[in-house]
Amino acid sequence: MSTALRVAVIGCGDISALHFAAIAGQDSATLVAVCDVDEGRLSSASELHGVPGFTDHRQMLDQVRPDVVHICTPHNTHAALAIDALDRGVSVVLEKPVAHTRDEATRLVEAAGRSEASIAVCFQNRYNAPVQAAAEMLASGAVGTVHGAAATVIWHRSAEYYLDRPWRGRWSTGGGGLLMNQAIHTLDLVQWLMGPVTTVRGSASTRFLDDVIEVEDTADMVLTHENGARSVFYTTLAHVTNAPVTLEIVAENATLRLCGDLTVSWADGRVETVHERALPTGERAYWGVSHELLIADFYEHLTAGSSFWIDAAEARKSLDIIQDVYDQSFPERAGRTQPTTERKAFS
Repeated sequence: MSTALRVAVIGCGDISALHFAAIAGQDSATLVAVCDVDEGRLSSASELHGVPGFTDHRQMLDQVRPDVVHICTPHNTHAALAIDALDRGVSVVLEKPVAHTRDEATRLVEAAGRSEASIAVCFQNRYNAPVQAAAEMLASGAVGTVHGAAATVIWHRSAEYYLDRPWRGRWSTGGGGLLMNQAIHTLDLVQWLMGPVTTVRGSASTRFLDDVIEVEDTADMVLTHENGARSVFYTTLAHVTNAPVTLEIVAENATLRLCGDLTVSWADGRVETVHERALPTGERAYWGVSHELLIADFYEHLTAGSSFWIDAAEARKSLDIIQDVYDQSFPERAGRTQPTTERKAFS
């Protein structure tokens, strides 16, 4: 593959701004097309970036033939769009979640397995400097036996947030609520840092926005990991503001606390701090700083012809945990009369 990657973007809504910025920041990539079913958004993006616009993604893929396509669309379209690209040999950068249902995730994992193209799913928080430092400490064994973790995502979303994009609040299009759309990033970090999950016990409900959405705005869970550690997780959108995300890991020799920065409190009294890179300001600050790092790394893997580490199968792990919680909380949706808590970890 040429080192000059020809890149297209499908979906020109809010999150696409980070993708356009990341593409523009890469010397090895050139934006060649955009696609959106909303003609207003499409026209604006096409004019702003000076590239042709398409309302039909298949037409764009066939006519423009990009090397990579970034998919920034509602959840229920993720798998189908990514499969269309992969089946044409076009590599994919896919916003989370990997899909809006287990079945769609399975279809995408299978498509990725048979394609010569590659896929990256945007769990960019794994690239945050404090998270990378925590991962290195855990992998080195310096902190000793890991006992457990606790994480919180306590944020605010208004009725207007959902009324502006109704797909976010529906099962058929969002695949779920805050677990699928907001808290999934932190849940991904929990299962990545703590290891494969073998048992999920959780609940999800609508405590605040029940007159606006049909999906959950509050959830909690207890996770048992393959190594015997236990994690607890709480998340809600009923707060009056977006509180800092927290993730605390308790180990034999130290406690690691991620809250923007990483603070490591060692059992012998030492305290170490790893600072995050400069955070963006304003209402979108919760998106973090690492989209560009993930995308640049994926482009490097494509140029080198190597596989990427956060692929569809890897991204499915957090989706499966969330769907387990939904199965327990809404058994009628899963066709069950009793909840299921035991599960086989995906490795």
